[in-house]
Amino acid sequence: MKTVVNKFTLSLISAAILAVPTAFAGETEHGNSITEALSESTVKVNLRARYEGVDQDGVDKKAAALTLKSRITVNTGSYSNFSLGLEVDKVDALVDDYNSTQNGNTEYPVVADPQSTDVNQAFIKYANSGFSAVVGRQRVLHNNQRFVGGVGWRQNEQTYDGVRAQYKADAFLADYSYIQNINDIKGGNVKGDFHLINAKYNINKSHKVAGFAYLLDYDAVANYKNSSSTVGALYNGKFGKFLVNASLASQSDNGDNPMSYSAMYINAEAGYNFGAVTVLGGYELLGSDDGKVAFNTPLATKHKFNGWADKFLGTPKEGLQDIYLTAKGKVSGVKWAATYHDFSSDEGSIDFGNELDLVATYQINKNYGVLVKAANYSEGDSGIAPTDTNKLWVQMTAKF
Repeated sequence: MKTVVNKFTLSLISAAILAVPTAFAGETEHGNSITEALSESTVKVNLRARYEGVDQDGVDKKAAALTLKSRITVNTGSYSNFSLGLEVDKVDALVDDYNSTQNGNTEYPVVADPQSTDVNQAFIKYANSGFSAVVGRQRVLHNNQRFVGGVGWRQNEQTYDGVRAQYKADAFLADYSYIQNINDIKGGNVKGDFHLINAKYNINKSHKVAGFAYLLDYDAVANYKNSSSTVGALYNGKFGKFLVNASLASQSDNGDNPMSYSAMYINAEAGYNFGAVTVLGGYELLGSDDGKVAFNTPLATKHKFNGWADKFLGTPKEGLQDIYLTAKGKVSGVKWAATYHDFSSDEGSIDFGNELDLVATYQINKNYGVLVKAANYSEGDSGIAPTDTNKLWVQMTAKF
């Protein structure tokens, strides 16, 4: 059914684009403007092939996933300040020795990249004098994506169906979205009423602040636990070669969430740029309310945080503390980074284990790139923390 709907949406938008010049054929000025807008349209193709191997204790077989994401993106030029956008993704499993959560291969560890063909974006946009509004399926990325993101690491990106309005004046940006459906990474539709509010101010080139509020009210009973109200702020600063990042937020239940709770989020980072190498240390807390329910970020790009092994995509009810140290740099065109995490609970003094993450990327030219990435997670308290897991990725990208 979803494929049929996606094909219908694609056909409808394509027909609308093709029909526009005909509709104004008798009006020379309009017709010329539309022709110019269409001539300024862009078509981009993106290919991403990735091998992901997973060796996880407690699962009989090792996962070997070789997937290919093919993406085509079309954006028209502007006509009377309006433009259209369309993006279609196709994910193919060339080797499917893995549990995509949909293919029934439960004897393998999970690699959340199911085969699919999906309308990733389909929208109409109005932009004029610092104001813009987008209606339709679109990408919404806030700040560092800790609370609202696109999960772009997975082959099928998370996008949002709704209305987004932004206003930019000099160093200030206000951003509001009303979302009714989330197009998730597994190709599903998550319904609800979601209000996403973000405001940013660039004090100068070295100091930025932002405030945000996220009101999430899910329709499905299975998702009620994610209904929440979150309010917070963040700061990014540079003092010469010193780097400072900080964020603070408070979360409570919302909508039909059966749990009444209140929990805090804290993130503090400090780093120094030595030139060839930058070192950054940090602490992140997703707090717990008496060990019953914890601060959660259901719309985040979670893979960026708390380890690439993805052992903490859902915050444990006891909460999560993550103390981490990162070193990164560039050698002969190869960008590299290494991060060590030490995980523990907020309540109950539980050792949740540790993880080492390594990555190297090389941009061959403007069209082609290569990435190699690994994660090694070691469990903490037996029977409580997730199990030992090793992951390896080898990826190639092509853009035209």
